[in-house]
Amino acid sequence: MSTTERPRILVVGGGYVGLYAARRILKKMRYGEATVTVVDPRSYMTYQPFLPEAAAGSISPRHVVVPLRRVLPKAEVLTGRVTTIDQDRKVATIAPLVGEAYELPFDYLVIAMGAVSRTFPIPGLAEQGIGMKGIEESIGLRNHVLEQLDKADSTTDEDIRRKALTFVFVGGGFAGAETIGEVEDMARDASKYYTNVSREDMRFILVDAADKILPEVGPKLGQYGKEHLEGRGVEIYLSTSMDSCVDGHVVLKNGLEVDSNTIVWTAGVKPNPVLSRFGLPLGPRGHVDTQTTLQVQGTDYIWAAGDNAQVPDVAARKAGVENAWCPPNAQHALRQAKVLGDNVVSGMRGFPQKEYSHSNKGAVAGLGLHKGVAMIVMGKMKIKLKGRLAWYMHRGYHGLAMPTWNRKIRVFADWTLAMFLKREVVSLGAMETPREEFYEAAKPAPAPAAAAAPAAAAKTEEKAKAS
Repeated sequence: MSTTERPRILVVGGGYVGLYAARRILKKMRYGEATVTVVDPRSYMTYQPFLPEAAAGSISPRHVVVPLRRVLPKAEVLTGRVTTIDQDRKVATIAPLVGEAYELPFDYLVIAMGAVSRTFPIPGLAEQGIGMKGIEESIGLRNHVLEQLDKADSTTDEDIRRKALTFVFVGGGFAGAETIGEVEDMARDASKYYTNVSREDMRFILVDAADKILPEVGPKLGQYGKEHLEGRGVEIYLSTSMDSCVDGHVVLKNGLEVDSNTIVWTAGVKPNPVLSRFGLPLGPRGHVDTQTTLQVQGTDYIWAAGDNAQVPDVAARKAGVENAWCPPNAQHALRQAKVLGDNVVSGMRGFPQKEYSHSNKGAVAGLGLHKGVAMIVMGKMKIKLKGRLAWYMHRGYHGLAMPTWNRKIRVFADWTLAMFLKREVVSLGAMETPREEFYEAAKPAPAPAAAAAPAAAAKTEEKAKAS
């Protein structure tokens, strides 16, 4: 760690907001003006809009993440968690991956912890569910789905086949609709290489408690997305929820019951629960309450943005929408991070803070290869696109929004190669337990039964004599 006497700007979280805010601060600062320290349990940032494509094998998983130390060479990057913050002493407690926790003093604080999956106390969900918040889950889902095809192709037991080939997705927002669209596409392609598995043998189910899917792109495009997925054989059940999934037996509130080895949970997100231990003012849903300048209410040295912040939507309020808040999406996170970085430097120098204001520019969603929906907002005009053109908009927008040119080029290279080469359909399920095969080869052999019996008798006799 640094022992410098310079002021320390502590950035809690290395996700989209944390990465971009730290880059902005380092860019705007004078040499030696302050020390920027970024703390995150992972040493990389994940670009979450690309997780569905990584799960489908359209993008290499390594190209979806950005290494923090490489992108922030002038910052301190600590791999660990901030467990508590003492605002009176301006000290944060850091729990590293190994070793004891320690205190780290700071002068300015940026809260960018993002969000975690919003779950409910549904029996079996913790044991059976698969999330889609990190690259590890994305890789795991891809390997898991292909492994289910392997199982179904190798058995004659109809119950095992049916359970392996039934895929349940809970949540019809961007994450759920995009993931089921990409995974169904991948499974359809993969089935061509299996003798005993066809797309007709598979069952894809999408469940949402709301009365529509893809609400972010509007009702008409959302309805198109629903009809498109249904046309591909996806069963969609709206205005319902999952009651239980113990041992893979899924029970929906509408009475439907199915057995499935694959239950993907994408039913929304919530602010990181650890925020409640930081002593910060929180909104009704647990978000950090901020001013329009992204400063935390009641402070002049703490800022917050992104999924963990309740940021007033100035543009919407000027348009007459009362109590409007910025939605938790990449579009706002990127722009908030830049304003936040500027404001931290301004605050450090005693200059006025800048207000964050950005009007919605639309939304794009991919539903598989060459399939998508897009709503582009240009002033008072909304342009609605669907199909291949919307898919191009989706890839173009997110490809350019990917941090660093290094990752942009790698992602576009993946897409370009995919135009000429077939999709890989290899399951690397052993990645989850990479040492298992070596352990089986290296573990001590059990004692032969014939030799074990006399040895046990001898031990018993010795105990009897001792007593």
